[in-house]
Amino acid sequence: MRDETIVTVIHKVEDTGITRRKKDSCIVVIYGAELGRKYNIENREMTIGRATVNDICVSQDSVSRTHVTIMADENGVRVRDNESTNGTYVNDHKIHEAYLKDGDLIKVGRSIFKFLTGDNIESSYHEEIYRLSTVDGLTQIFNKRYFVETLERELSRARRYDRPLALMMFDIDHFKRCNDTFGHRAGDHVLRQVAELVRERARKVDVVARYGGEEFATILPEIDLEGAAQFGETIRALVEETRFVFEGRHIPLAISVGVSDLDGVVANADDLIKSADRRLYQAKQTGRNRVVWADALDL
Repeated sequence: MRDETIVTVIHKVEDTGITRRKKDSCIVVIYGAELGRKYNIENREMTIGRATVNDICVSQDSVSRTHVTIMADENGVRVRDNESTNGTYVNDHKIHEAYLKDGDLIKVGRSIFKFLTGDNIESSYHEEIYRLSTVDGLTQIFNKRYFVETLERELSRARRYDRPLALMMFDIDHFKRCNDTFGHRAGDHVLRQVAELVRERARKVDVVARYGGEEFATILPEIDLEGAAQFGETIRALVEETRFVFEGRHIPLAISVGVSDLDGVVANADDLIKSADRRLYQAKQTGRNRVVWADALDL
């Protein structure tokens, strides 16, 4: 399948969504080494690659020596793949050339850059830095730091008003096998898709986060243990039934789920996490692709 080329003759820029601004634009590292670093885009070509001669050096085996070029012209800011081995992706689409729009995500190897432009680029940059403190760059769901802080607040609120609170933790079964068989880019693709599936099914008040690696967590306010277990089963079945495809290859996937709630034994947020994580481990030990919401001694 040929790479997508998105370079066209532009008559009315307003209708295309492509920005004409060559100044006041930058890319920011949102996933990978030097998280949060900003690179201003000037009126010259900027290259990203593994070799140290590049403007941005990404030292990864999956990155070609001169992987991609970013340049400004009369129509906006353009990104061009330099026939790299593993390709360049804009918003998860493999491209040969493409004009960038504000907020576009550029993936080079396992690093992700976000394109920003606007009248006040410094303001946009600082807003992005704040967002990076709460959002996981790869999956675009909340990160572990935000999750822990929110869980502590929700636990205090639940105790104060005597309301139910549950926590669901899950991870992808045999994820290392997925990476070894299909490659790390496929693994990243799977992580993003799973995160999106859960986020789409969660309520607005729920907090979906990447806890670390292939492990995820969801805070479920106002839901008791049985209700949380039902939600966990919904997510488990959804992942099992979803057809995950990366570059034409089907990737079979399943998850193991552990669920806990705010019972008399839980003293703090750490206890709640340990309880859900212990049940997640039990789900893996008893065959994977299942939901455990009671400890083995309670069954």
